[in-house]
Amino acid sequence: MSGEVLVSGRQAVLAALEAGRPMRRIVLARGARGASIELIVQRAREQGVPVQRVDGTVLEALVAEVQPGKGSSVRHQGVMALAATRPYRALEELLAVARQRGQPPLLVVLARVEDPGNLGAVARSADFLGAHGLVVAARRSAGLSPGAEKAAAGALESLGVARVVNLATAIEELKREGLWAIGAESDGQITPWEVDLTGPLVLVLGGEDRGLGHAVRKACDVVVRIPRVGSVPSLNVAAAAAILLYEVSKQRASAQLSRGSAQPSRAGAQLPPQEPAKPRGTC
Repeated sequence: MSGEVLVSGRQAVLAALEAGRPMRRIVLARGARGASIELIVQRAREQGVPVQRVDGTVLEALVAEVQPGKGSSVRHQGVMALAATRPYRALEELLAVARQRGQPPLLVVLARVEDPGNLGAVARSADFLGAHGLVVAARRSAGLSPGAEKAAAGALESLGVARVVNLATAIEELKREGLWAIGAESDGQITPWEVDLTGPLVLVLGGEDRGLGHAVRKACDVVVRIPRVGSVPSLNVAAAAAILLYEVSKQRASAQLSRGSAQPSRAGAQLPPQEPAKPRGTC
């Protein structure tokens, strides 16, 4: 099954069909019912994708064949598809998406995030809130796996992912293209609401336990923190990404509504000088 990946879950399979992603077949559990299943069958028929009704044990066997060792840990909701492997994109391709939409670029870099569920959850928020792509490292990072596909609930059909050898180098490259690099950690110098986020941006987030790392943090123009109000000491990367992406979306919408009035400076508030990097959890 070289060149194929398992897409599981009703929303993920439906989104793949609606995006026209090549598929070899769709497998449904005999008891799977509902409007989403009917729509999957309809779209598959329109695209000439074979649909096979099987017992639940066959679905588990398919997981074992494509993803050895996963078995019942994959939540398939009674539907799976064997689809073409999704290609990674170049950084320039992600920037081109922003140009095509006539929008300032908004990318999300994930540093040392190894859980595919977190990558998928970030992708879902990023797509929903208008980001133009994700950037991950080639090593020690979650990638375009079936687990990420499932957690993304179809977002990866429209949101490109670039994979790079060195994240710090990639951030510097994006800065040369005019993007402002905003890192996020629990000891950041300033809150995101105090910074102008309406221009070209790359948001940089790290794993909850490992943070950004020295080189990646150093490459950021500023590191922000999400202020804690309650007793929970930190947020995981998916939650932090959703908050930051919403703040970007809110600021950009407000700027559009007030177009014609004086615009804030790109740098926003006066920023304190960078301090030496300290590995911390995300926000």
